[in-house]
Amino acid sequence: MSRPTLRLLACSVLIGLAAAGGVQAQVAAPAAAAAALPDFTGIVQQNAPAVVHVEAKYNGRSQPRITGNGAGGDDQAEILRRFFGMPMMPSPEDQKHISLGSGFIISSDGYILTNNHVVDHADEVTVRLQDRRTLTAKVVGTDPQYDIALLKVSVPGKLPTVHIGESQSLRPGQWVLAIGSPFGFDYTVTQGIVSAIGRNLGSGDQPYTSFIQTDVPINRGNSGGPLFNLQGQVVGINSQIYSNTGGYQGVAFSIPIDVAMNAVEQLKTKGFVTRGQLGVMVQGISDDMVKVYKLDRGAGAAVTQVSPDSGAEKAGIEPGDIILKYNGQEIDQPGDLPPLVGLTKPGTRVPMEILRDGKHRTLEVTVGSAPRDPDAVSSAGNPVPSMTGAKALGLTVGSIDADDRKQMGLRPGEGVQITDISGEAAAQAGLRPGDVILRVDQKAIGSVADFKSATRDVKAGSTVLLLVRHDGRSGFIGITVPQDK
Repeated sequence: MSRPTLRLLACSVLIGLAAAGGVQAQVAAPAAAAAALPDFTGIVQQNAPAVVHVEAKYNGRSQPRITGNGAGGDDQAEILRRFFGMPMMPSPEDQKHISLGSGFIISSDGYILTNNHVVDHADEVTVRLQDRRTLTAKVVGTDPQYDIALLKVSVPGKLPTVHIGESQSLRPGQWVLAIGSPFGFDYTVTQGIVSAIGRNLGSGDQPYTSFIQTDVPINRGNSGGPLFNLQGQVVGINSQIYSNTGGYQGVAFSIPIDVAMNAVEQLKTKGFVTRGQLGVMVQGISDDMVKVYKLDRGAGAAVTQVSPDSGAEKAGIEPGDIILKYNGQEIDQPGDLPPLVGLTKPGTRVPMEILRDGKHRTLEVTVGSAPRDPDAVSSAGNPVPSMTGAKALGLTVGSIDADDRKQMGLRPGEGVQITDISGEAAAQAGLRPGDVILRVDQKAIGSVADFKSATRDVKAGSTVLLLVRHDGRSGFIGITVPQDK
């Protein structure tokens, strides 16, 4: 035997002789360790029926988009790679036309939550239940900045649902469990612990999310699937991995369920997500700033720029101020601020503690409204069904509230918003949900009733001229209603 082997054997003998009870102690130790480990079987049995496999298809005109830092097929330096989940060993051509992921049912009437990047720009979305039923899903709405997509399926009876928990109480070291479809393997269960909370990844497309970091093994296809705590409650949505290879390397990130459900309620009620905006640019506290400002430590967010006419400017915030607390919550680093502001309802007054000239001050700030994401998709918002004439145009419109009109630069009582595009002519004309219709032919439109009246006599073969506001610019678009086949 080699010397290292002999040493190990000797060590084992000495421990066995010294332990009280000899063999009994050696048997009891593993048994005690096993008893301390959680049993996940009950959580899986209870919740697996509410987890779904999501498949997004593309007809060739659009393709799944990989977003994030340096997204590219062979870029080994890519980090925070989105894992859409692809069929096992797909061909490159298949990858252009199909994307697989996971999701979970949040209400018995068929609402399903998943990631936006799983269904982004898809032409058709289907979900497969645990009982092998495959259902066509409607994309109710999406929010790319939170990476949330809300789907809806229609089935007779009630569907099984998950139990929604809350993510604020999560702490590093807690056990968590994921159920999803990595590489197309349905209902795969993996477990781990919460590694960290409040992770701001610094990615330009998701500044408003403080992620949950875990070491739960998740891979492509887990995107959009649920993250459970030991009580069997969903506390997060599996979204990203940190990887140089594209595969799991021990670091995964989930969207907090509190953030996701806030987005869900907004998508259900108005078809889009509104986020608060402070109107400042901030940076971290450098060592030089600690010296010059005579700070105890480098905590906080230093204001470098204040937007004109913003809530921050009106409250008296100035460049050079150091934000220490927002609405009672400490700001340890700049990334802590955007998620808190984003979850604040526009128009809310919140206290902010700042440091200026060595003195602590508390200012009341009225939070503004952040610009809406132009890539968001909406077919919700309680749209008012249009008349037969409007149906011929292939679009549905909804009213616009006063706050949104102001944000869009519209006058009071001006315009209606497109909430759904169902006709090919409207789609080919370049219209999309979120666009604002200001005029139909020569008639100004200020309400859904105005739109109904102006489109009442639209018939197949006729051409309607719309004045449309898109991304802050207005232009005329003509739609020729297709002839009946």
